[in-house]
Amino acid sequence: MPMKIAICVKQVPDSWAEKKMVDGLLDRASVDAVLNDLDEYAIEEALRIVEPLNAEGATHSITLISMGPERASEAIRKGLSMGADEAILISDPALSGSDALTTSKVLAKVISDGGFDLVFCGTESTDARMSVIPAMLAERLGWAQLTFAGSVKVDPSSSSVEIARMSESGVEVMSASLPCVVSVIEKINEPRYPSFKGIMAAKKKTIAIKSLSDIGISPSEVGISGAWSAVLDAKARPPRDKGIKIEDSGEGGLKLAEFLQEKRLV
Repeated sequence: MPMKIAICVKQVPDSWAEKKMVDGLLDRASVDAVLNDLDEYAIEEALRIVEPLNAEGATHSITLISMGPERASEAIRKGLSMGADEAILISDPALSGSDALTTSKVLAKVISDGGFDLVFCGTESTDARMSVIPAMLAERLGWAQLTFAGSVKVDPSSSSVEIARMSESGVEVMSASLPCVVSVIEKINEPRYPSFKGIMAAKKKTIAIKSLSDIGISPSEVGISGAWSAVLDAKARPPRDKGIKIEDSGEGGLKLAEFLQEKRLV
């Protein structure tokens, strides 16, 4: 049977952009937005699994799933240009202010309704840095989870997945049966650059934009009203103090030693 693989992706503010909070929410509209870097590793790994199998006559498919404003389709197009087949974007004004719990609820509903066999995720998003969505998805779906994978092997004939899991204590080899949620680390591969052919092909690929009513979730269950956490206050990082400049007129080493001693570094 052909596998249906879903990859959860997110549009995030550019890592180099200066970010600020407005009314407890990250101001996303005023900064450049890109595809989350860590999601590209998940896309690449899924492609490396599917492409050789499809070259032999299989018909496994890859669908990108994202939640965000309609402008998130710009980031999704990059994933499609890498080689994914299609995408689903859940976009609704009521989603603004959703936390990880409500985000996982929306994504899990779409994954469940889509009949997917395998879900890939990056380890985290570069805007929130929480690294909890893969585990939350697995819990909501009732699936096995294999996280922080440094390598992935999928055997469609036996409906099994095996990973080498990177941990502080070493490498753990773990396996599970499909359906399963897998998150991958940065060192697993080197994401490809979209080719000109891939970029042109992506323009013709389908991004199905769905509202909350389309997927059967009430606005009261998501957004700020449905969130289990909220930002009560946020302040800009204070500017760094100016450093101490030592003019070396023959006593520079002594002054440096005095400074280190004053700071109790020696």
